[in-house]
Amino acid sequence: MIVSDPAIRRGVPVLMGTTLRVTDVAMAHVYHGRSASEIGSDYGISLGQVHAALAYYYEHHETLNAEMRVQTERAEAYKEQRIGSRHPAILS
Repeated sequence: MIVSDPAIRRGVPVLMGTTLRVTDVAMAHVYHGRSASEIGSDYGISLGQVHAALAYYYEHHETLNAEMRVQTERAEAYKEQRIGSRHPAILS
């Protein structure tokens, strides 16, 4: 149920037939405390897909944790630079 294709999300592991990254599911569960049923509902995927993504995460957690750190650092840098923001900063 998990695939890696260089043409999809730069080859990071995703759920087959979607562009949903395994790390998206793992972050929702591990860092945000979302249950499998909540994740399924949030992303519109089946419980089987959620569990497949989590199983893959736990089998490859060292590599995927490193990827999640990169994602978090990138998001924080974008936030600091206000990339993607349509509104001026409230506090300067």
